[in-house]
Amino acid sequence: MQYAQIVLPLNLKGSFTYKVPEELMSVIQTGMRVLVPFGGKKIYTGLVFELHDNEPENFVAKEVISLLDDAPILPKEQINFWNWLADYYLCGLGEIYRFAFPSSLKLESETYLKLRPNVKVDFENLDVNEMYLIQALEVRQLINLTDIEAFIQKKDIIKTINSLIDLQYIEIDEKITEKYKAKEVAYVRINQSILNNQNLTEILSKLNKAPKQKDLFLIILDKQTEDPSGFIKKSDLFADGNFGSSHFKSLADKNLIEEYYMQKDRIESYDGEIEEIEELSELQKVAKAEVDEAFEAKENVLLHGVTSSGKTHIYLDKIEECINEGKNVLFLLPEISLTKQITQRLEKKYGRQIGFYHQKLTDFERVEVWRRIKQNDIRILIGTRNSLFLPYQNLGLIIVDEEHDSAYKQFTPYFNGKDSALVLANFYDARVILGSATPSVESYYRARKGKMKYIFLTERFGNVNLPEFELINFKEAQDSKKVSGNFSMRLIEELQRTLDDKNQAIILHNRRGYANVIECESCGYVNYCSNCDVVMTYHKAANEMKCHYCGQRASKPKACPKCHSEKLNEKGVGVEQIHEEISKIFPENEVDRMDVDSMRKKFAYEKLYEKIEDRETDIVVGTQMISKGLDFDHIELVGIPKADSLLYVQDFRAEERAYQLITQVSGRAGRVSGKGKVLIQTYNPDHSVFQLIKMNNTAKIYKYFLTERQKFHYPPFTKLIMIEMKHRREDKVDRASQFLGSILRKYLPEDCVLGPERAQIARLNNLYQFQIMLKLPRGKNYEKFKEMVLLSLKEFDEITAYQSIKKDVLVDF
Repeated sequence: MQYAQIVLPLNLKGSFTYKVPEELMSVIQTGMRVLVPFGGKKIYTGLVFELHDNEPENFVAKEVISLLDDAPILPKEQINFWNWLADYYLCGLGEIYRFAFPSSLKLESETYLKLRPNVKVDFENLDVNEMYLIQALEVRQLINLTDIEAFIQKKDIIKTINSLIDLQYIEIDEKITEKYKAKEVAYVRINQSILNNQNLTEILSKLNKAPKQKDLFLIILDKQTEDPSGFIKKSDLFADGNFGSSHFKSLADKNLIEEYYMQKDRIESYDGEIEEIEELSELQKVAKAEVDEAFEAKENVLLHGVTSSGKTHIYLDKIEECINEGKNVLFLLPEISLTKQITQRLEKKYGRQIGFYHQKLTDFERVEVWRRIKQNDIRILIGTRNSLFLPYQNLGLIIVDEEHDSAYKQFTPYFNGKDSALVLANFYDARVILGSATPSVESYYRARKGKMKYIFLTERFGNVNLPEFELINFKEAQDSKKVSGNFSMRLIEELQRTLDDKNQAIILHNRRGYANVIECESCGYVNYCSNCDVVMTYHKAANEMKCHYCGQRASKPKACPKCHSEKLNEKGVGVEQIHEEISKIFPENEVDRMDVDSMRKKFAYEKLYEKIEDRETDIVVGTQMISKGLDFDHIELVGIPKADSLLYVQDFRAEERAYQLITQVSGRAGRVSGKGKVLIQTYNPDHSVFQLIKMNNTAKIYKYFLTERQKFHYPPFTKLIMIEMKHRREDKVDRASQFLGSILRKYLPEDCVLGPERAQIARLNNLYQFQIMLKLPRGKNYEKFKEMVLLSLKEFDEITAYQSIKKDVLVDF
């Protein structure tokens, strides 16, 4: 007797035991998809994670219905990786399955109805709805619930179905439908047999009465004669609007032309010329030799290179070596939309061997990438964190670019893509390069402790100088009246000088919208989001108030809803306001904005990149987006008008993130000339972070961060686990969090459990939030304490009254 442990795409812990039918025993393997019944008549696509012969003691196992694959769709390395993720991040395998697989590869069960075989229906005893349904089933054999809505009112559907089931006229059939369909493109050709049998003059004379049909026929004939081996796309014939489908149909009906279909990848591949990679500089060669040495010793690498030091060039060289060894490469990026330049360089070298995988692909496009990876057609995969779950066959190298970026963190299920990449590589016996100009404190500490090789590129490519930093005391500038709005005269002068020299500038302000809040001057009323405990942000471009957490929108009030005063003030400064100010100060120059709101349209990034590259824009104002992926020759100045706003955030990583953002955006300046300048406006120029950035001493900066972290027992010196609890009723989630806190204190030392406390934002999307933070020691004790945490959560889950509480466990938060 054989049994299988099946993972289902449901938010449930662990796997489920099913019996393997005798006819499947010889062919079933781990990593295959199977159809299994679960919870009544529902059918799900499960994944085989383990095969064994241990019969369950407390229940009778249901049987696997059928296999969906001829060979495993998930390699054993991925199965090991999923098990590690579930164990380390305390999440369910079902959650991982739901996130990892394109939904089109998870077949869905739909409820279909059919007539019982050989049934005789007595129509006289049926009401109108029942008669309609029986007649529909006689015509269509199978019909699902959605289709029934076309002829029976929603409220009567269930009553009608139940009545016919009771009369034993119909039965429910669970029909499985695979949603993925290969994309087919329509092509056209002249019917060769017609041409062979009829004179062309005769055909054309018959078409004289239909001039449009004649013109269309001649165009197709001309294209086919010009290139007999070429393909004529049907859609191209209608592109200029001269012909309609009726003209095409008439020619097809006369048998003069024929339409045929060919399968096509949904994702366009690069078909241009292939180029060679330029040679490394001497400094890069030294760094690359160190990477080689580390890889030979089976060590991973932290490549810490100042901005524009040529880290990408070293990546390309290592990719080349890996491909030549017959292995595959995963190139991880925090955001795919901001990586145009790196992808262009790789496409020009490897053409169709490159694939892309990210959130913006449609589900069918993801399935196509999945299948190409499975067939080993893609040698280099460029993707975001979800590309860790693809079925790689022979992975040799993982590159994690901008490894410090918080975009590598995924919620539901929660995991850190950077840390997970190190573990995935271990299962494939592959190597990892973590690259960044501003590595995370945790990665820096790990490398300095010898857990991975630390390589530091201290100079920019071509020995170009790093940008010069200048701190502007904005309080002094205000006192001496040397300001214009949010800009000091010093910053305006530098901007003018840059523009006079025909160069470009960047202004960073990391806050969306126009104003943080609209406040009534008479009574102090502010517009709160009705779903969240946050004030709505004013967006002037759309003239509306927006909640940046739940997405709710409202029109800007003309008068105070409370006291009806019309004296409404805009408080706080957003990137739209900075953009407006700069446009007024420099009316003759082109000023563009780069933030989430202005980049929503398709190809908005690409269009702005082209404008910057062609020097059609002079100043780019933006949020943190502008710190990533911009590599242009003529950006010489970076201005940060309100730098203090980066620091004063309730987060122990606030200073680290401020340093990373300022350093990353400063790296856009002077990449060719070496004359880049960064002006930081602040009310507090003596702040340690600003002073250390100005000194540009990396070792001192990280020593400062590590000293602060050690003082207050934060990572990398401790391990953090955050438990978030959410519910619609505040009193219920408050009691539940207090109860869980008391259980945790029973098993863990008192000083390890902080909270429970209300979350920073107490209500989000109508759910009240409470948090418990656990600070656990590193090392062997950590595993013991983690077991205690699991025990506490299990004890909490046994309380029936609290089962409606939504609970998120964030490990290494």
